[in-house]
Amino acid sequence: MGLLRCLFVFGTFVCGSFAMSRALLAADEYPPSGDAVIRGRAGASEIVISTTTRVAGAVDSLIWNGQEFIDSFDHGRQMQSASSFDCGGKFFPETFNPTEAGSRADGRGEKSSSRLLRMRASDRELETTAQMAFWLAPGETSLGQPAKNDKVLSDHFVSKRIRIGYKDLPHAIQYDVTFTVPQGEQQHYAQFEAVTGYMPPDFSVFWKYDTANGMLSALDDGPGEQRFPVVLATPSGSHAMGVYSPDQPSRGFEHAGYGRFRFVDEQVNKWNCVFRVRDATGIAAGQYRFRMFVIVGTLEDVKSTLAALVKEFGKR
Repeated sequence: MGLLRCLFVFGTFVCGSFAMSRALLAADEYPPSGDAVIRGRAGASEIVISTTTRVAGAVDSLIWNGQEFIDSFDHGRQMQSASSFDCGGKFFPETFNPTEAGSRADGRGEKSSSRLLRMRASDRELETTAQMAFWLAPGETSLGQPAKNDKVLSDHFVSKRIRIGYKDLPHAIQYDVTFTVPQGEQQHYAQFEAVTGYMPPDFSVFWKYDTANGMLSALDDGPGEQRFPVVLATPSGSHAMGVYSPDQPSRGFEHAGYGRFRFVDEQVNKWNCVFRVRDATGIAAGQYRFRMFVIVGTLEDVKSTLAALVKEFGKR
């Protein structure tokens, strides 16, 4: 994890509120399309990643070897990023929850309450910046707890850079995310869901990758987080997706970071990579940057790619 003070806008790094103002003005005058496709060969097939305007440039689809890996249903079930905060009080999930793809009220609609500011895509790589909507609208509740936000569109921003293939690892998707926390908020706890993937129920077998011994072992349903990279796979192992970050774990949260969830009624499964910051004096405004690798292929492809990444970045 790193704290940055500059924002990547229109191909260059520029600093301070001027950069954000420039991005907002440009988006007002020339709203970017969120529709993009990038692709790269990985073993038996290309990895094809698609983003859409419908979800403010979040990843709406990922296909490899004839299989869709993303269950894009509403404006929450994508491969995307989100953050949650305590607003200086007791923390409740979703009650102050800026979300890349949009809000709960967006439902299955064709528009997002989040605001896409920038999109660039070519060949294997894409970049976006979005102003995130709160998951809950003012007056809505989650698990009986009311929304703490008083508007739909937050002052929080998220930028991502996705590249298919990393060095000599074609099954690795480099996924870099920067969250911008604004000035003027009283936050003592921040939870950054740097990337999550909602997957079809076909991916019904959960695994964890032990970074110490390089072995995959069965992982129970949880739900929740544990400290090892997670992999979701089909029963045959013909298709699998895993996540790893050299930035894990967060200080003070060494036994968490990688989550898995099975939603039986909704017929969707989920993994995530989560970072946390706690500061009794207040969370600093600025940019919080995280690097992840999303790995796609067969179960054996994912395992061997995880082994190579752990070898490069170290056992954590």
